[in-house]
Amino acid sequence: MKADIKDPSLSSAGILRIEWASREMLVLRLIRERFAREKPLEGVKVSACLHITTETANLALVFKEGGAELALCASNPLSTQDDAAAALVAEYGIPVYAINREDSETYYKHINAALDQSPHITLDDGADLVSTIHKERQQLATNIIGGTEETTTGCIRLRSMARAGKLLYPIIAVNEADSKHFFDNRYGTGQSTIDGITRATNILWAGKKVVVCGYGWCGRGVAMRARGMGAHVIVTEIEPLRALEAVMDGYPVMPIAEAAKIGDIFITLSGNINVLDRAHFLLMKDGAILANSGHFNVEINIPTLEKMAKAKRRLRPFVDEYTLPDGRRIILLGEGRLINLAAAEGHPASVMDMSFANQALCVEYMVKGGRAEPGIYPVPREIDREVGRLKLASMGITIDTLTEEQRKYLESWEEGT
Repeated sequence: MKADIKDPSLSSAGILRIEWASREMLVLRLIRERFAREKPLEGVKVSACLHITTETANLALVFKEGGAELALCASNPLSTQDDAAAALVAEYGIPVYAINREDSETYYKHINAALDQSPHITLDDGADLVSTIHKERQQLATNIIGGTEETTTGCIRLRSMARAGKLLYPIIAVNEADSKHFFDNRYGTGQSTIDGITRATNILWAGKKVVVCGYGWCGRGVAMRARGMGAHVIVTEIEPLRALEAVMDGYPVMPIAEAAKIGDIFITLSGNINVLDRAHFLLMKDGAILANSGHFNVEINIPTLEKMAKAKRRLRPFVDEYTLPDGRRIILLGEGRLINLAAAEGHPASVMDMSFANQALCVEYMVKGGRAEPGIYPVPREIDREVGRLKLASMGITIDTLTEEQRKYLESWEEGT
């Protein structure tokens, strides 16, 4: 079996951690049990570019049980958990191409290795896999039934491709399922971002001025968790309704240029480029901490920060200090990459349970339904609701259902006041 991982001897530790994560992934366990019985993906080749973590490993085992031929590569050079990768290869026989801290050349070599099986289905987290197909290996698209996308950033890229008429096959935007963004983005990103910054720095959050750049679902989650730790949260936004929501949620909202003067910690979650730039670095106080929890390491203009600095040193793992000519120091965490995965373990397993349940069920849906026209498609409502239902059931929670009278009322138009 082909693979490229750091060290197969790490597999024993990886097996235990994968088992531990599975304790919190009860929805995925139910799907895995059904897939093992029904084999809905028998003979289907799946190439997946995801964060290689213990949670992703549990998703991989669902596909394996379902009969799929799976190849995995990393969607971020810093997010791979080498023991989980080793376990997938050595214990479960799943090809993995991922090494923590791999360079850019190796990163794309691994993407191409995962594509070499000529997949029927693609899974992506940021659209690098899809982008590679469309830029370099378009011949593969004729064999592809469809794909899924896990992130906001990836959906932005894919919609740009679709608008330009370049997208060659259909993709389901898993990121936009209610059971994904309500929980994964808000509670998962919220908690894991705070966790990553805390692990990297050991700071006290209480009393800090925390600037959250972007008030989408991820920004909402980070703001909520930072406030819960006692921080004074400031929100910056470009979208009027999101900014208004932040105001009504009780946060001061202002332009980044104003927030730059007073912030202690800056967290970017916008999905855009150069959100923190030269003009902002010039305004920041000595010791300002910068972290990114958006998918790509472009939200903080690191090349400009490198050029501005007269000195740079690493203070501790994932913590780089840049000294500017006037003596002020700016601290960059995790090399500007996803801080929750660079310095911590990513989302808690219980929220990835729902996100990955959507992935598994959407892949089954595409395989059964056959190829649709190229485009970006929503997660079918019945899948979204089923994931929520299964999650509640796994928590031992029951809810009401409509009576026949209530159902009839909702379906009629005759009755009024």
